[in-house]
Parts: sequence; structure tokens; C-alpha cells
Amino acid sequence: MPFKKLHSDIQEKLEYLEITTPTPFQKSSIPVIKSGANVFCTAPKDSGKTTTLILTTLQKLKCEAVGNAPRAVVLVENKEKAMELYDAFLTYTKHNSLRVYVGYEQLHIDVQKSEIFMGVDILISTPKTMNKLFLLNGVSTSQLKIFSIDDAEFLTQNSVYTALVSITQSIKKCQFVLYSENIHPKLKRFESYFMEHSKIVSI
Repeated sequence: MPFKKLHSDIQEKLEYLEITTPTPFQKSSIPVIKSGANVFCTAPKDSGKTTTLILTTLQKLKCEAVGNAPRAVVLVENKEKAMELYDAFLTYTKHNSLRVYVGYEQLHIDVQKSEIFMGVDILISTPKTMNKLFLLNGVSTSQLKIFSIDDAEFLTQNSVYTALVSITQSIKKCQFVLYSENIHPKLKRFESYFMEHSKIVSI
């Protein structure tokens, strides 16, 4: 039972939300992600991928705020996806100290830099915005523990693919987890960049 082995705060929240049984995907993926390996997670729509992403991120950060630099980054395709995920995270972080921040192209980069500088634990962003923050030294990766990508199919677009490769080159030590409905050959190519020794969980 993957939920049984999660942080007590997460278990409490799941109980409150009346989520008692993990989906088959969650049963298979949560233990593998918790092990710290790089993971390609593939499963059909509505199999619990986004909830898994949230739960494993909170687990990795032990449900508490630490320092100022982000310890978790989640990349999404666009502003709409970023806001949706932000709201989903808030459901789980409402009663703990974790600080979730969302950035996207339409928000001025200087505003993002100064707000991130104030202290953030989980940074949700799009690849282009994240890359811009990197180039402007607007975000430190020194404390990064987990880097997840939700609905990763969008990474097959060339400009986004290049932005991600550029971002990951400056990250020294971190766990990468990529969620998608299937592994596109282009996504498999990440094995030679940052998904070394990765495992595959597929439902």
C-alpha cells in the first residue's frame, strides 16, 4: 500500500479528501519514485499521474518549508496547465508550510525573479520561462531534489525540447521524473542527457 508509507501529513490529507485506495498506476509508481531513481512514468489519462506527482513531491520535501531556493521544480506546457497544477498543489499544502510558486511566459520575468528570491519550495513553470530564469540567474538549483514534468508529450516540440536540455545541463544532482501517456522516441532521447539509469513504470 503506497499511501501507508507516505509522510503522516500526506496520509492525513488523503484521508480528509477521502482518497483511500491508490490507482494501479500509483501502486506501481510511488515506491519506484520514492526510491530516488529517475523514472519515465507512462499511463493513460485519468490514471492518477498528476496526483502521484504531487504526493511524491511533498514526500521528497517532507511537507515542510526549508531555506529560500526551490527544492522541487515541475514543468508544464503552458499557463493554463501551470495554474491548474498550482490549484491542485494548494489542496495538499494548505495546512503545511510549503511554499508553491507558479511562473509562466505572460508574467514579467523580473517580477518572477524577485518573488522567487523571497523564498519558494516548489516552483511550477514552463520550459521557456524556466530557461529564461536560469539565463538571468533568477533561480538557484543548488537545493533541487526533484524535477518533474507533467504530461510531457509537449516536449516533442523543438524549441521546448532545446529549452529543457539547456535547463538540465546546469543541474548537478537531482531526481528527474517524467509523466506521459506513452514514451515518444524523442522523450527516450533524454536518457543521454539527464535521465541516466532511468526506470520505466508503465500501466
